[in-house]
Amino acid sequence: MEAIRRLFRPPMLEVSVMVLTLIVSYAAIFLISIGAEAPAGGMSTMQIGVISLGFFLLSFAIAVIAVIAGIGGGVLFTPIMLAFTSVDSLIVRATGLIVAMFSGLVSTGPFMRSGLANLRVSVLLAASYGVGAFAGAMAAIKVASSLGAAGEGAVRMALGAILAGLGVYFIMGGKKLEWPEVKNVDGFTKSLNLGLPFYERSIGKVVDYPMTRAGWTMLIITGVGLLSGFFGLGAGWAIVPVQNLVMAVPLKVAAANSGVLLGMGDCIAVWPYLLSGAIIPLFAAPWLVGQVLGGILGAKLLAGIKAGFVRIILIGIMFFTSFGLVAKGLNVFGAAPPVPFWLNATVFFSILAWVIFAVRRFNKQEAATAAAAA
Repeated sequence: MEAIRRLFRPPMLEVSVMVLTLIVSYAAIFLISIGAEAPAGGMSTMQIGVISLGFFLLSFAIAVIAVIAGIGGGVLFTPIMLAFTSVDSLIVRATGLIVAMFSGLVSTGPFMRSGLANLRVSVLLAASYGVGAFAGAMAAIKVASSLGAAGEGAVRMALGAILAGLGVYFIMGGKKLEWPEVKNVDGFTKSLNLGLPFYERSIGKVVDYPMTRAGWTMLIITGVGLLSGFFGLGAGWAIVPVQNLVMAVPLKVAAANSGVLLGMGDCIAVWPYLLSGAIIPLFAAPWLVGQVLGGILGAKLLAGIKAGFVRIILIGIMFFTSFGLVAKGLNVFGAAPPVPFWLNATVFFSILAWVIFAVRRFNKQEAATAAAAA
C-alpha cells in the first residue's frame, strides 16, 4: 500500500502522469494508424509512431548515461544524430539545444530549493552565455542557408573534431577542484557582490566562498555559448570547469549553476532556430520525455554505479561517433564514398576492445584500492 501511495506524491506523481500520458499517446497513434491513410509519397502514421518510439528509447538511454557520467544529454544527442542519420543538421542542432535547455530546466528547481545553486552567478553568466549562444545559432542558420551541402559537411567534420577532443579530455580526467583556493579577489568581481552562502551537508555547516576573475569567466562563457548555439551541443561539459578553475566556484556549486544557467541561456539560443522553422514539435517531443525519465533513472542509479566505469563507455561512444561524423562529412563533401560495412565494423570492434581493456584495468585498480584500504 505504501508503494501505491508513493505514486500519488511528488515527484513520483509527476513521473507517473508523464509515463501514463506517454503510454496513452502511443496507443492513440497506433489506433489512428489503423484507419489513417498515408498521402502519396508520405509516411504512414504507423511509421511515424514507430520512429517516435525509437527516438524516445534512444533519448532515454542517452539521458541515463549522461547523468551518470556527469554531462549534458546534448553532448551525445547531436553528434549521434548527425553521424548516423540523414536528418537535416539544422533540425538536429535545434533539437539538441531544446534537449539541453529542458534538462537544465528540470534540474533548476531542486538546485534552487536546496540553496546549492548561486542565482547571482547563474544570472551573470547566463547573460554572457545567452549572447554567445544566440550569435552561434544565427551563424548556424546563415551557414545552412548560404553554404548548402558544403555547410552540412563542414558542420559534421568540425563536430567530429570537437567530440574527439572531448574524448581526450575525459581520458585525461579533467582537472577539477572541490574547494578552490582564492588568494586575491579582483575589484570587478568584488563590486558584483556574487557571494551566496549555502549549507554543505557533508560537513554540516554553512559555507561562504570567495570568487575571482568574473570578467574573464564571462568572456570565456560567451565563447562556450557560441560553440553551443552553433553546434546544438549544450555546454555543461565546459561551463562547470570554467566556473571551477577560472572563477574559483566550488565544484558542487559550479555543477548546480550549470543546470540553472543552461535552462536560462538556451532559452535565448533556441529563438533563431524556432523562427527559421528548424524546431519540429513531433520530432522534439519524444526526446524531451526520454531525457526527463532517463535522467530520473540515471540519478537513482548514480549512487550504486561506479561513474568511472560509465565514463570509459562514454569515451568509446564519443570516439566511434567522431569517426562517423568525419566519414559522413567527407561523404557529404563528395571527398569520400560512403563508409563500407567492414570498415565501420573494424573501427567499432577496435574501440570495443579498448573499452574492455580499460574496464578490466579500472576494475583491477578499484580492487587494489579496496584491498589497500582494508
